[in-house]
Amino acid sequence: MTTREHTAPPTSAAPAPTGPAHDEQAGSVPVGKSGPAHGGVAAGRLAWADVAKGGCIVLVLLWHVIMKDYLQIEWQLAVPVPGAWGVFGELLLPMRMPLFFTISGMFAAAAVHRPWRAVARSRVAKFLYLYALWLLIHTAVLAFAPDFPTDRASSVGQLLAQLTITPSNLWYLYALALYFVLAKALRRVHPAVLLGAAGTLAAVAATGLLDTPGNRGGLYQNLVFFLAGLHLRPYVLRWAQAVTGRRLLLAAAAYGVGSAVLLATDVGRLPGVAVLVSTVAVLFGIAGAVRLSRWPVVAEPLAALGRHTLPIYVIHMPVLALLHLLIADRVAGLDDSARLALAFGFPLSLTVAVLALTLGVHRTLLAARAWWLFDLPNRRVDLPARRTAAST
Repeated sequence: MTTREHTAPPTSAAPAPTGPAHDEQAGSVPVGKSGPAHGGVAAGRLAWADVAKGGCIVLVLLWHVIMKDYLQIEWQLAVPVPGAWGVFGELLLPMRMPLFFTISGMFAAAAVHRPWRAVARSRVAKFLYLYALWLLIHTAVLAFAPDFPTDRASSVGQLLAQLTITPSNLWYLYALALYFVLAKALRRVHPAVLLGAAGTLAAVAATGLLDTPGNRGGLYQNLVFFLAGLHLRPYVLRWAQAVTGRRLLLAAAAYGVGSAVLLATDVGRLPGVAVLVSTVAVLFGIAGAVRLSRWPVVAEPLAALGRHTLPIYVIHMPVLALLHLLIADRVAGLDDSARLALAFGFPLSLTVAVLALTLGVHRTLLAARAWWLFDLPNRRVDLPARRTAAST
Protein backbone atom coordinates (compact mmCIF):
# COMPACT_ATOMS: atom_id res chain seq x y z
CA MET A 1 0.00 0.00 0.00
CA THR A 2 1.26 3.45 -0.83
CA THR A 3 1.50 6.32 1.60
CA ARG A 4 -1.61 7.92 0.15
CA GLU A 5 -3.69 4.95 1.27
CA HIS A 6 -3.34 6.09 4.88
CA THR A 7 -4.36 2.89 6.54
CA ALA A 8 -5.16 3.92 9.93
CA PRO A 9 -7.12 5.03 12.01
CA PRO A 10 -7.09 4.65 12.66
CA THR A 11 -5.97 4.72 16.50
CA SER A 12 -3.84 2.88 19.35
CA ALA A 13 -4.33 0.91 22.36
CA ALA A 14 -6.76 3.20 23.73
CA PRO A 15 -6.97 4.24 20.23
CA ALA A 16 -7.31 3.62 17.31
CA PRO A 17 -5.24 3.06 12.16
CA THR A 18 -6.27 3.10 13.90
CA GLY A 19 -7.18 5.60 17.40
CA PRO A 20 -5.42 7.87 19.78
CA ALA A 21 -4.53 6.45 23.12
CA HIS A 22 -5.98 8.26 26.09
CA ASP A 23 -3.71 9.15 28.96
CA GLU A 24 -4.25 7.92 32.48
CA GLN A 25 -6.26 11.01 33.37
CA ALA A 26 -8.96 10.14 30.89
CA GLY A 27 -12.35 9.89 32.49
CA SER A 28 -15.81 9.86 31.05
CA VAL A 29 -17.75 12.80 29.76
CA PRO A 30 -21.37 12.75 28.69
CA VAL A 31 -21.65 13.51 25.02
CA GLY A 32 -24.19 15.90 23.65
CA LYS A 33 -24.57 18.21 26.64
CA SER A 34 -23.50 21.78 27.02
CA GLY A 35 -20.35 22.72 28.81
CA PRO A 36 -16.69 21.92 28.57
CA ALA A 37 -17.28 18.49 27.11
CA HIS A 38 -17.52 20.06 23.68
CA GLY A 39 -14.38 22.07 23.50
CA GLY A 40 -12.67 21.80 26.85
CA VAL A 41 -11.77 19.08 29.29
CA ALA A 42 -14.20 17.48 31.67
CA ALA A 43 -13.04 14.73 34.04
CA GLY A 44 -9.84 14.68 32.00
CA ARG A 45 -11.53 13.36 28.84
CA LEU A 46 -12.44 15.26 25.72
CA ALA A 47 -15.85 14.34 24.34
CA TRP A 48 -15.12 15.94 20.98
CA ALA A 49 -11.89 13.92 20.73
CA ASP A 50 -13.85 10.67 20.92
CA VAL A 51 -16.25 12.02 18.30
CA ALA A 52 -13.30 12.96 16.08
CA LYS A 53 -11.71 9.53 16.54
CA GLY A 54 -14.97 7.83 15.70
CA GLY A 55 -15.39 9.94 12.59
CA CYS A 56 -11.81 9.26 11.51
CA ILE A 57 -12.07 5.51 11.86
CA VAL A 58 -15.29 5.49 9.82
CA LEU A 59 -13.54 7.53 7.12
CA VAL A 60 -10.60 5.12 7.16
CA LEU A 61 -12.98 2.21 6.62
CA LEU A 62 -14.79 4.09 3.87
CA TRP A 63 -11.49 4.87 2.13
CA HIS A 64 -10.44 1.24 2.18
CA VAL A 65 -13.84 0.12 0.95
CA ILE A 66 -13.61 2.58 -1.94
CA MET A 67 -10.03 1.87 -2.95
CA LYS A 68 -9.67 -1.83 -2.21
CA ASP A 69 -13.14 -3.11 -3.13
CA TYR A 70 -15.44 -0.61 -4.85
CA LEU A 71 -12.99 0.66 -7.46
CA GLN A 72 -11.74 -2.87 -8.14
CA ILE A 73 -15.17 -3.97 -9.38
CA GLU A 74 -15.98 -3.80 -13.11
CA TRP A 75 -18.98 -1.49 -12.86
CA GLN A 76 -19.11 -0.65 -16.59
CA LEU A 77 -21.44 2.32 -16.07
CA ALA A 78 -22.28 5.12 -18.48
CA VAL A 79 -22.04 7.66 -15.64
CA PRO A 80 -18.85 8.21 -13.59
CA VAL A 81 -20.28 7.24 -10.19
CA PRO A 82 -17.24 5.17 -9.13
CA GLY A 83 -14.95 8.03 -10.14
CA ALA A 84 -16.95 10.45 -7.99
CA TRP A 85 -16.54 8.18 -4.96
CA GLY A 86 -12.81 7.97 -5.67
CA VAL A 87 -12.53 11.76 -5.76
CA PHE A 88 -14.48 12.03 -2.50
CA GLY A 89 -12.06 9.69 -0.81
CA GLU A 90 -9.06 11.58 -2.16
CA LEU A 91 -10.42 14.89 -0.86
CA LEU A 92 -10.40 13.51 2.68
CA LEU A 93 -6.78 12.33 2.58
CA PRO A 94 -5.31 15.50 4.15
CA MET A 95 -7.47 15.13 7.26
CA ARG A 96 -7.87 11.48 8.27
CA MET A 97 -4.47 10.50 9.62
CA PRO A 98 -3.17 13.97 10.58
CA LEU A 99 -6.23 14.46 12.81
CA PHE A 100 -5.80 10.99 14.30
CA PHE A 101 -2.16 11.65 15.15
CA THR A 102 -2.86 15.12 16.52
CA ILE A 103 -5.29 13.67 19.03
CA SER A 104 -2.87 10.83 19.80
CA GLY A 105 -0.20 13.38 20.62
CA MET A 106 -2.57 15.30 22.87
CA PHE A 107 -3.25 12.23 24.97
CA ALA A 108 0.41 11.24 25.11
CA ALA A 109 1.39 14.54 26.76
CA ALA A 110 1.16 13.29 30.35
CA ALA A 111 2.94 9.99 29.73
CA VAL A 112 5.92 11.58 27.98
CA HIS A 113 6.98 13.20 31.26
CA ARG A 114 6.86 9.97 33.25
CA PRO A 115 9.95 7.77 33.82
CA TRP A 116 10.93 5.41 31.01
CA ARG A 117 10.32 2.37 33.17
CA ALA A 118 6.77 3.45 33.94
CA VAL A 119 5.72 3.89 30.33
CA ALA A 120 7.93 1.59 28.23
CA ARG A 121 5.59 -1.35 28.75
CA SER A 122 2.25 0.48 28.65
CA ARG A 123 3.13 2.51 25.57
CA VAL A 124 6.04 1.36 23.44
CA ALA A 125 5.99 -2.38 24.15
CA LYS A 126 2.21 -2.54 23.92
CA PHE A 127 1.99 -0.94 20.49
CA LEU A 128 4.91 -2.94 19.10
CA TYR A 129 3.42 -6.16 20.46
CA LEU A 130 0.04 -5.40 18.89
CA TYR A 131 1.67 -4.42 15.62
CA ALA A 132 3.72 -7.62 15.36
CA LEU A 133 0.85 -9.86 16.47
CA TRP A 134 -1.70 -8.44 14.06
CA LEU A 135 0.85 -8.29 11.25
CA LEU A 136 1.15 -12.07 11.51
CA ILE A 137 -2.64 -12.44 11.61
CA HIS A 138 -3.10 -10.18 8.57
CA THR A 139 -0.39 -12.02 6.67
CA ALA A 140 -2.11 -15.35 7.29
CA VAL A 141 -5.65 -14.18 6.47
CA LEU A 142 -4.72 -12.12 3.41
CA ALA A 143 -3.04 -15.17 1.92
CA PHE A 144 -6.58 -16.41 1.20
CA ALA A 145 -7.27 -13.26 -0.86
CA PRO A 146 -4.21 -12.96 -3.13
CA ASP A 147 -5.94 -10.54 -5.50
CA PHE A 148 -7.06 -8.15 -2.78
CA PRO A 149 -5.11 -4.92 -3.44
CA THR A 150 -3.30 -4.23 -0.21
CA ASP A 151 0.12 -4.65 1.36
CA ARG A 152 0.96 -8.18 2.40
CA ALA A 153 4.17 -10.10 2.95
CA SER A 154 4.67 -13.03 0.58
CA SER A 155 8.10 -14.05 1.86
CA VAL A 156 10.08 -14.12 5.07
CA GLY A 157 12.19 -11.21 3.86
CA GLN A 158 9.14 -9.07 3.18
CA LEU A 159 7.71 -9.96 6.58
CA LEU A 160 10.94 -8.91 8.28
CA ALA A 161 10.90 -5.65 6.32
CA GLN A 162 7.33 -4.95 7.47
CA LEU A 163 8.33 -5.68 11.04
CA THR A 164 11.20 -3.20 10.89
CA ILE A 165 11.70 -0.57 8.19
CA THR A 166 8.63 -0.64 5.95
CA PRO A 167 5.50 -0.96 8.08
CA SER A 168 2.39 -2.66 6.79
CA ASN A 169 -1.27 -1.62 6.74
CA LEU A 170 -1.03 -1.59 10.53
CA TRP A 171 1.51 1.21 10.42
CA TYR A 172 -0.46 3.42 12.82
CA LEU A 173 0.48 1.16 15.75
CA TYR A 174 4.10 1.07 14.62
CA ALA A 175 4.10 4.86 14.30
CA LEU A 176 2.68 5.40 17.78
CA ALA A 177 5.47 3.36 19.34
CA LEU A 178 8.15 5.13 17.29
CA TYR A 179 6.71 8.60 17.85
CA PHE A 180 6.43 8.08 21.57
CA VAL A 181 10.07 6.99 21.82
CA LEU A 182 11.15 10.07 19.85
CA ALA A 183 8.95 12.41 21.88
CA LYS A 184 10.21 10.94 25.14
CA ALA A 185 13.87 10.97 24.13
CA LEU A 186 13.68 14.54 22.79
CA ARG A 187 11.40 15.99 25.43
CA ARG A 188 14.04 18.52 26.54
CA VAL A 189 14.46 19.90 23.02
CA HIS A 190 12.52 23.10 22.42
CA PRO A 191 9.14 22.36 20.78
CA ALA A 192 9.81 24.89 18.02
CA VAL A 193 12.94 22.96 17.01
CA LEU A 194 11.13 19.61 17.09
CA LEU A 195 8.15 20.88 15.11
CA GLY A 196 10.43 22.58 12.62
CA ALA A 197 12.43 19.43 12.05
CA ALA A 198 9.34 17.21 11.83
CA GLY A 199 7.63 19.67 9.52
CA THR A 200 10.69 19.72 7.28
CA LEU A 201 10.72 15.92 7.18
CA ALA A 202 7.04 15.89 6.19
CA ALA A 203 7.58 18.54 3.55
CA VAL A 204 10.52 16.73 2.01
CA ALA A 205 8.65 13.40 2.04
CA ALA A 206 5.73 15.03 0.21
CA THR A 207 8.03 16.15 -2.59
CA GLY A 208 8.97 12.57 -3.39
CA LEU A 209 12.66 13.14 -2.72
CA LEU A 210 12.72 10.43 -0.05
CA ASP A 211 12.26 6.75 -0.70
CA THR A 212 8.86 5.87 0.78
CA PRO A 213 7.96 2.25 0.00
CA GLY A 214 4.88 0.78 1.63
CA ASN A 215 3.69 3.05 4.39
CA ARG A 216 7.05 4.58 5.26
CA GLY A 217 5.84 7.88 3.84
CA GLY A 218 3.07 7.96 6.43
CA LEU A 219 5.69 7.73 9.18
CA TYR A 220 7.57 10.71 7.75
CA GLN A 221 4.53 12.88 7.13
CA ASN A 222 2.57 12.44 10.36
CA LEU A 223 5.24 12.85 13.02
CA VAL A 224 4.74 16.62 12.93
CA PHE A 225 1.05 16.23 13.79
CA PHE A 226 1.74 13.90 16.71
CA LEU A 227 4.29 16.36 18.08
CA ALA A 228 1.93 19.25 17.47
CA GLY A 229 -0.80 17.54 19.49
CA LEU A 230 1.69 16.84 22.26
CA HIS A 231 3.45 20.20 22.49
CA LEU A 232 0.66 22.50 21.31
CA ARG A 233 -2.13 20.88 23.29
CA PRO A 234 -3.15 24.14 25.04
CA TYR A 235 -3.55 25.86 21.68
CA VAL A 236 -5.55 22.97 20.29
CA LEU A 237 -7.86 23.12 23.30
CA ARG A 238 -8.15 26.88 22.89
CA TRP A 239 -9.20 26.42 19.26
CA ALA A 240 -11.76 23.80 20.28
CA GLN A 241 -13.20 26.06 22.97
CA ALA A 242 -13.44 28.98 20.56
CA VAL A 243 -15.26 27.11 17.77
CA THR A 244 -18.25 28.93 16.33
CA GLY A 245 -20.40 28.30 13.31
CA ARG A 246 -18.52 30.99 11.42
CA ARG A 247 -15.11 29.54 12.24
CA LEU A 248 -16.29 26.10 11.22
CA LEU A 249 -17.45 27.40 7.85
CA LEU A 250 -14.22 29.30 7.29
CA ALA A 251 -12.15 26.23 8.16
CA ALA A 252 -14.34 24.07 5.91
CA ALA A 253 -13.94 26.49 3.01
CA ALA A 254 -10.16 26.70 3.44
CA TYR A 255 -9.87 22.93 3.69
CA GLY A 256 -12.14 22.36 0.71
CA VAL A 257 -10.17 24.73 -1.49
CA GLY A 258 -6.83 23.37 -0.31
CA SER A 259 -7.71 19.71 -0.81
CA ALA A 260 -9.27 20.43 -4.20
CA VAL A 261 -6.09 22.21 -5.31
CA LEU A 262 -3.97 19.28 -4.11
CA LEU A 263 -6.16 16.88 -6.04
CA ALA A 264 -6.30 18.91 -9.25
CA THR A 265 -2.66 20.03 -9.44
CA ASP A 266 0.85 18.97 -8.49
CA VAL A 267 1.39 21.78 -5.97
CA GLY A 268 1.27 19.21 -3.19
CA ARG A 269 4.81 18.25 -4.18
CA LEU A 270 6.02 21.75 -3.37
CA PRO A 271 7.68 21.82 0.06
CA GLY A 272 5.24 22.66 2.85
CA VAL A 273 2.04 22.81 0.80
CA ALA A 274 0.70 19.40 1.82
CA VAL A 275 1.57 20.05 5.48
CA LEU A 276 -0.24 23.39 5.36
CA VAL A 277 -3.38 21.87 3.85
CA SER A 278 -3.35 19.07 6.42
CA THR A 279 -2.99 21.61 9.22
CA VAL A 280 -6.08 23.41 7.98
CA ALA A 281 -7.81 20.04 7.68
CA VAL A 282 -7.00 19.21 11.31
CA LEU A 283 -8.45 22.54 12.46
CA PHE A 284 -11.58 21.81 10.44
CA GLY A 285 -11.82 18.27 11.82
CA ILE A 286 -11.57 19.51 15.40
CA ALA A 287 -14.14 22.23 14.79
CA GLY A 288 -16.50 19.76 13.15
CA ALA A 289 -16.12 17.28 16.01
CA VAL A 290 -16.81 20.01 18.58
CA ARG A 291 -20.01 21.01 16.79
CA LEU A 292 -21.10 17.40 16.27
CA SER A 293 -20.60 16.70 19.97
CA ARG A 294 -23.63 18.93 20.60
CA TRP A 295 -25.92 16.56 18.66
CA PRO A 296 -26.38 13.40 20.75
CA VAL A 297 -28.00 11.43 17.93
CA VAL A 298 -24.76 11.72 15.95
CA ALA A 299 -22.20 12.24 18.70
CA GLU A 300 -23.03 9.26 20.87
CA PRO A 301 -22.51 6.60 18.17
CA LEU A 302 -19.36 8.30 16.91
CA ALA A 303 -17.95 8.66 20.42
CA ALA A 304 -18.69 4.99 21.09
CA LEU A 305 -16.73 4.07 17.95
CA GLY A 306 -14.01 6.47 19.02
CA ARG A 307 -13.57 4.45 22.20
CA HIS A 308 -13.22 1.21 20.21
CA THR A 309 -10.93 2.26 17.41
CA LEU A 310 -8.21 -0.29 18.19
CA PRO A 311 -10.28 -3.42 17.41
CA ILE A 312 -11.87 -1.73 14.41
CA TYR A 313 -8.46 -0.77 13.09
CA VAL A 314 -6.80 -4.17 13.43
CA ILE A 315 -9.77 -6.36 12.40
CA HIS A 316 -11.42 -4.51 9.52
CA MET A 317 -8.89 -5.24 6.75
CA PRO A 318 -9.13 -9.05 6.89
CA VAL A 319 -12.92 -8.73 7.09
CA LEU A 320 -12.98 -6.48 4.02
CA ALA A 321 -10.63 -8.80 2.12
CA LEU A 322 -12.85 -11.82 2.72
CA LEU A 323 -15.99 -9.88 1.81
CA HIS A 324 -14.31 -8.77 -1.40
CA LEU A 325 -13.81 -12.42 -2.30
CA LEU A 326 -17.51 -13.08 -1.82
CA ILE A 327 -19.10 -10.08 -3.52
CA ALA A 328 -16.84 -8.56 -6.18
CA ASP A 329 -17.58 -11.05 -8.97
CA ARG A 330 -21.25 -11.25 -8.05
CA VAL A 331 -21.68 -7.48 -8.31
CA ALA A 332 -19.89 -7.37 -11.66
CA GLY A 333 -22.24 -10.07 -12.92
CA LEU A 334 -25.41 -8.05 -12.33
CA ASP A 335 -27.30 -6.44 -15.20
CA ASP A 336 -26.70 -2.78 -16.09
CA SER A 337 -29.65 -1.30 -14.21
CA ALA A 338 -28.89 -3.26 -11.05
CA ARG A 339 -25.23 -2.21 -11.10
CA LEU A 340 -26.19 1.43 -11.60
CA ALA A 341 -28.63 1.36 -8.70
CA LEU A 342 -26.09 -0.38 -6.48
CA ALA A 343 -23.16 1.84 -7.39
CA PHE A 344 -24.50 4.98 -5.69
CA GLY A 345 -24.74 3.66 -2.15
CA PHE A 346 -22.48 0.62 -2.30
CA PRO A 347 -19.46 2.17 -0.46
CA LEU A 348 -21.60 3.35 2.45
CA SER A 349 -23.48 0.06 2.71
CA LEU A 350 -20.31 -2.01 2.64
CA THR A 351 -18.65 0.28 5.18
CA VAL A 352 -21.54 -0.28 7.59
CA ALA A 353 -21.36 -4.04 6.97
CA VAL A 354 -17.61 -4.16 7.57
CA LEU A 355 -17.99 -2.08 10.73
CA ALA A 356 -20.75 -4.32 12.10
CA LEU A 357 -18.84 -7.51 11.33
CA THR A 358 -15.66 -6.09 12.83
CA LEU A 359 -17.35 -5.19 16.08
CA GLY A 360 -19.01 -8.60 16.12
CA VAL A 361 -15.66 -10.35 15.71
CA HIS A 362 -14.26 -8.22 18.52
CA ARG A 363 -17.08 -9.19 20.86
CA THR A 364 -16.67 -12.85 19.98
CA LEU A 365 -12.93 -12.76 20.64
CA LEU A 366 -13.44 -11.11 24.01
CA ALA A 367 -16.12 -13.66 24.89
CA ALA A 368 -13.54 -16.34 24.09
CA ARG A 369 -11.14 -14.58 26.47
CA ALA A 370 -8.77 -13.68 23.65
CA TRP A 371 -8.08 -10.33 25.34
CA TRP A 372 -4.38 -10.78 24.54
CA LEU A 373 -5.20 -9.89 20.93
CA PHE A 374 -5.89 -6.32 22.04
CA ASP A 375 -3.61 -5.73 24.98
CA LEU A 376 -0.14 -6.63 26.16
CA PRO A 377 -0.35 -9.78 28.33
CA ASN A 378 0.03 -9.05 32.02
CA ARG A 379 -0.55 -11.72 34.62
CA ARG A 380 -1.15 -9.12 37.31
CA VAL A 381 -4.14 -7.61 35.52
CA ASP A 382 -7.50 -9.21 36.29
CA LEU A 383 -9.89 -10.31 33.53
CA PRO A 384 -12.38 -7.39 33.84
CA ALA A 385 -9.53 -4.91 33.49
CA ARG A 386 -8.23 -6.80 30.45
CA ARG A 387 -11.67 -6.68 28.86
CA THR A 388 -11.85 -2.94 29.49
CA ALA A 389 -8.43 -2.37 27.95
CA ALA A 390 -9.29 -4.53 24.96
CA SER A 391 -12.44 -2.55 24.25
CA THR A 392 -10.76 0.84 23.97
